[in-house]
Amino acid sequence: MNQSATRSCPAVLVTAPASGQGKTTVTAALARAWRNRGLRVQAFKTGPDFIDPTILECATGQPVYQLDLWMGGEDDCRRRLHAAAAEADLIVIEGVMGMFDGNPSSADLAERFGVPVLAVIDASAMAQTFGAIVHGLDRFRAGVRVAGVIANRTGSAGHGEFLAESMPSGIPLWGALRRDQAVELPSRHLGLVLASELEDLDQRLERAAQQLDPLLPQQLASGTFPAAAEPAPEAATRLDGIRIAVARDAAFCFVYRANLDLLESLGAELAFFSPIADADLPVNTHAVYLPGGYPELHASALAANESLKSALRAFHARARPIVAECGGMLWLLERLTPLDEAACPMVGLLAGEARMEPRLTALGMQEFELPGGALRGHTFHHARLDTTAQASGHATNPRGRGATEAVFRDGALIASFLHWYFPSNPEAMVRLFRS
Repeated sequence: MNQSATRSCPAVLVTAPASGQGKTTVTAALARAWRNRGLRVQAFKTGPDFIDPTILECATGQPVYQLDLWMGGEDDCRRRLHAAAAEADLIVIEGVMGMFDGNPSSADLAERFGVPVLAVIDASAMAQTFGAIVHGLDRFRAGVRVAGVIANRTGSAGHGEFLAESMPSGIPLWGALRRDQAVELPSRHLGLVLASELEDLDQRLERAAQQLDPLLPQQLASGTFPAAAEPAPEAATRLDGIRIAVARDAAFCFVYRANLDLLESLGAELAFFSPIADADLPVNTHAVYLPGGYPELHASALAANESLKSALRAFHARARPIVAECGGMLWLLERLTPLDEAACPMVGLLAGEARMEPRLTALGMQEFELPGGALRGHTFHHARLDTTAQASGHATNPRGRGATEAVFRDGALIASFLHWYFPSNPEAMVRLFRS
């Protein structure tokens, strides 16, 4: 097959007028319904998100990756969609926020790759205005049209029929998902609950898929996915022979699958360990990667693991690389105070403490200039940091306003609230793990 050729594949981008409309529930239900028809479904998530992909992976049985025109760049999106089009029968992309929110937005992604748009609208307190919202989404911007709509959280079969009557001519109602606690996905302070924590997730997805399946079209319009050149890494941007210990358990579960794939593709060996349960780092560790997650929900267990904390301090004393993101950085502090609980002693490699807040304290895309160039990512947390450590610099926000996170460096250790997206600059990333 000609790798440079543009590929086509039936595709749909699931979006909404706003956050909280039920995009993830509907996207997962759609994916499961099409999978139940015997199709190989590849799902993607627009923008920076660690939790929604775990739901979509359960729905499709396939790995889920991010698509973001700023954080990863257009070429990264092209490569992932082009590869998916070669293997999948159908591509489903979950959007982010509202359809036109952000720069770039979900609408930008749909237009760039010619992907039809499916709008999910929470109809729980709505009648004829439902059709007006559909009309507005469809006509707001030239070049982006709504191919179909799903009404979410409807009250009855009659409610769904009533909404269908309000639809603008030429735009079909693909389905109506009833308001049902056995379908809704539970959430907490950083978003939905992880798939691994929902013992009945399969049953929820099947119940939702059965509701949507009868009206789903048999065929979808195809998106067009041109190839992008694969970067050819030089020897200096490889990680051959380097064993990276990656924290992975209930406290450290926010990591982009693309990050791990890239590390391995560049020659690194990954060894996973649990900061909650393991007494030591994996043997022959050359570098440590501490992703984010929920250390505040497991602060007592992390505090009690004195053996591993001591091992990490000794590792740092040998000038070995440690890359810590958000929750990983919180673990490296002297203390962490969960909501309504006493402070817990952490590793103590970074001076100061963090206190969890009931509300979001930072949100947004960021990039930071490193040796090897700018590395991009995002910030999203409820923690307030109080530290005497001197930041080596601050990230920049592409909007030119809003939160900009400090980045702390101590020898081969780098820590920040930022969640890095390694494919945005493999060379800069490699230097962190080889330092």
